[in-house]
Order: sequence, then C-alpha cells, then structure tokens
Amino acid sequence: MEATETSRSSDNPSRKVVDIAAGESHTLLLSEDGSVYSWGRGMFGRLGLGFGSQNDQLFPVKVKFENPSGSSDCVKIVGIAAGAYHSLALAEDGSVWCWGYNICILNIGEDSHDSLDPCLLSRFLELQPPDSSTGLSEAEDRVSLKICTVKAGGMMSLAIDNHGTLWIWGNIPEENKDGGLSLVNSFIPRPVWDFHGRAVVKVSCGNEHVVALVSATESHKDEDLLCYSWGYNSHGQLGLGDSQSRLRPEVVKVFDEDSPLTIYEVACGAFHTALLTHKKEFADTLESMCWTFGLGENGQLGHGTTQSALFPTPVKVLPQNAYFISVDCGLFHTSVVSSTGGVWSWGMEKGLGLCPDASRGETVSGDALSPLLILYKPHQPIFPDPVKVVCGAAHTVVIVQKGYKVWSWGRGRSGVLGNGKEIDSYTPTIVLWPPTKEDLNDEDSKSSDEQDNVAEKKPKVITETDEKLSSALNEVKLLQTKLSTMEKYASILHGSIFGKPFDEHDIPVSMRDSGSMNIAKEWDDMLEAADDRKLARMEMFYRDMIAGVKDKLMKRKIKEIIKECLQSSNVSNN
Repeated sequence: MEATETSRSSDNPSRKVVDIAAGESHTLLLSEDGSVYSWGRGMFGRLGLGFGSQNDQLFPVKVKFENPSGSSDCVKIVGIAAGAYHSLALAEDGSVWCWGYNICILNIGEDSHDSLDPCLLSRFLELQPPDSSTGLSEAEDRVSLKICTVKAGGMMSLAIDNHGTLWIWGNIPEENKDGGLSLVNSFIPRPVWDFHGRAVVKVSCGNEHVVALVSATESHKDEDLLCYSWGYNSHGQLGLGDSQSRLRPEVVKVFDEDSPLTIYEVACGAFHTALLTHKKEFADTLESMCWTFGLGENGQLGHGTTQSALFPTPVKVLPQNAYFISVDCGLFHTSVVSSTGGVWSWGMEKGLGLCPDASRGETVSGDALSPLLILYKPHQPIFPDPVKVVCGAAHTVVIVQKGYKVWSWGRGRSGVLGNGKEIDSYTPTIVLWPPTKEDLNDEDSKSSDEQDNVAEKKPKVITETDEKLSSALNEVKLLQTKLSTMEKYASILHGSIFGKPFDEHDIPVSMRDSGSMNIAKEWDDMLEAADDRKLARMEMFYRDMIAGVKDKLMKRKIKEIIKECLQSSNVSNN
C-alpha cells in the first residue's frame, strides 16, 4: 500500500519533502515545488500564518509568501531554518525571509512587533565587506552577493553567502565594555571576518555558542574542512578542552589538518554539540562516526554517563559499520539516522526529548545515557529510504521513503508532532502529510455550480444548540486571545531581565503545586540558583532601570523648578 502511494506521488513535486527544520515547539517542512508548511505552537507568529494566526496548528499548514514585486508569481523557497521562537526561509533568488519572535532575533527593526507573516530581509544588500576578500571590485562584489544557506538556533540567525562568508544576527556573542563576552542584540546581520578568505561550508548554533565547518585552504574541498567554535563554553560545548568562553572562532584541535578524520555534519543543542566524521583515506567506504561534547547531565552525549565532556568524544555504542547521513540535537537529546534507515536517539526521557516539567535540568531515571534504536513500526527497526532527522526542544522528526513520508515522536503538546493530536508519543507517529485539507477541501478548485449545490444543502435554520455552541466558541477564542497577550507580555518582560522568553518551566514550583507563591522565598531561591552570568545580566538590567527612573524623576524636578521660576518672573514683571 505504502509503495503504491509513493510511486503514485513520485511525479508530484508538491508532495515530496526535501527539507525539514524544528524549533522549540514548531516544525517547518519544505516541499520540492518550493512551498513551505508549518505546524505546532503558534505563539509569537513562529508559524508565519498571518495576522491573528497565532493559534497552534495540529497538522501542516501552507505558509504564504507575498511576491515583493507585487506580481502573482510564486516565491520559490529552497531552504528553511527554525530557531527557538522564529523561522527563516531562503528563496531561489537568494533573498531571505523571516517571521516570529522579533526581540533579539529578526532584523526588521528594533521597534517592530513580532512578525506574523514572512518578511523579506533587505539588509544583506546594504552590507558589504570594508575590503573585499573575493578579488572582485566593490561594484562586482555588491552585485554578486547572494545568500546560499540559512540556519537558526536558540535566539540566533545565521546565513552563508556564495563567497563563503558567514553572517550572524539576533542574540549573538560580542565583546562587552570590560573586554569579556556577552550576548548582544543585533538587528543587522554582521559578517564574521575571522577565516581570512576561506569558505564557511556549514554552520550550526545552540543557545549561546556557534560551530562552523570551514575550508582549510582558499581552494576549499569538501574533504578538507576544519571545525571552529566560539561563544559561551560553560559546559565544554566548544570542544576546546576547557570551560573558558571564546569571543573569536578557535579551531577544534581534535580535527585539525593533521587529523585522519574529516567532518561532514555538525549540529548544536542548547549546551552540547554533535559531529559526524569519516576517515579521509576511506571517504568512499560507508563508515562514519558520531562525536559529542558539552553538557551531559541528561545523557545527551550518549557516552553512558551523565558527565559533561570538554573534548569531542565518540559515541561508541553506535554500530561501527554504519554510515550516518544526518544528525541533530534537541534541547537535551540527540538523534542520528544511517543510510540504511536505522535511527538512534539518546538523552532526556529515553532519548525522545519529552522533557517533563519537573525535571528540567535534572537527572531523570528515564533518560537514555546510551543510544537507543528507534523502531519504525513494531518489530521493524528500519525506516525505509531515510532522508534527514531533526530535533526540536522535545520532539524528533524524520523524513523517509525518499521524501514522501514524515514520522515524528516525543512531546506532543501544541500539535508539534503534526499528527492531529496534542499528546506525547514514545513511538513514531505518522505526520499528516500531504495535508488533508489540500487534498479534500480545495474550495478554490470547485466550480461556482458545485459551491451553490453545497450551499443549498446547508441547513438554513440555526438551532438554539448551534447558537449556544457558537457563543461558547467565541468566548473560548476571546480567552485564548487574552491568554496569548498575557503570555507575550510575560515573555517580553522575562526576556528583558533573563535574556530568554518566559515559558511554563519558569513558573515557580510552589505556584504550580498550590497556586500561591511566597515571592520573597522564590526570589531568594532564584538568586541562589543563578550563575554569575545570569546575576550579572540581572544587575545590569536593574541598574539601567533604576538609572532610568532617577533620570525621569530628575527631569520632572527640573521642569517643576523651571515652571516655578517662570511663574515668579511673571509675578515680578507684573
């Protein structure tokens, strides 16, 4: 049955999936005809479904791109990326589109609200290197600049142009006033000029760090890549052998020019990193290895322990004769897929990334400390014709059957699994692809006569029950709108103080359990649990806030004094 369906759809590019990306609680899908679909949590507009469409979607819904020329021609998308609360898309002409959470992420303007529709970014055309490293004239360089790859993670956005230059914007690592490292909000893409004319081939980022695969020489070859990392390194996620943060990219020496291994894939979790390598002299053999490093307290490194790792360390439990075609990292879990269809996952909650609320950041007995083989179906471990695997914060998605089927598992709230449900799944569940609505309810394709016939069949008298149901639904929608507004306000305020949007895990345990809260005790507990960086950020926020209040009071006082002086002067003159 499945083979028949696949062959029937093989000549339809709108049904074939060529790429997929996962955010914190949402998923993006790219079909071969250049269309983008999204599903999962809609808060902040991360699904890109337009004004008033911040509702959760339980199955794939098509994202619409308005042609900037005003023509009716479709915008063909060739690449997608998903951060925690935002999304990116790359068009065939090299233009970049974005939507979702705007604080610290999008470059559509500091005063802009969250983008609910895809917005075209024009800033790349305005930015050029101070002195071209491409050997072209400034005019030629400006005309030839074209974005070829987009990536996202956490609160960052990344892009690689056709000259191999890496661009970065959002909540990015920058040098602070004291010469140290801080995450700085940049609404403008900034080029990374640390690779001296060599090309950035692939890149990935976590919450606070970036890892890039860069050509070893100016005449770069895919078999001759070096791994560079920079950003925060509190858990060893840079793989440099220590826990010191890096302001500028530094090569991971385990895979330097003298290494017999070459890296061909990279993925970053919140605070850990995964790499895929194969031997240089045996590049044609189907053998590869997965390496991980960084935070390991939930088993996300797959080393059989909860220990963190400062150096890249191989995941030894994986089969030695497998060739891995894809790897990705979730918040606290990691997944790989082999060319023969084996999928392994490890980390939080048996490697499925379910992330129970009460166990955030704690060791859980259900965590998988070593890779577990995911069953495609009962007693069937092989996913047929796999293409790619991606991990969200707490869910995993894999493309199979050469792109004609999509499976997902993990945490299911907000419809992030795309199966029409909102429940967690410890076993793979089929994503509703192709979208049922597009197949069965394409109203635009119906003739006017057909639509009239349908209309005649609709009941003309609305019963009292229908009216009550309609009223109840309207009240629910109103409550959902109010809740969404409150969540956004809390997230923006929380983001200003702590550097990340508020989510349910940030609700104090006492309030979750009893509905009441001892503010003084919770505040003291939060300060006790915060590390030095969080305390420094909070200190900076409150210092700026107090300074602003004092400045406002001073200005008002000055105005009152001036007003009194003017009044006294008028009295004297009279």
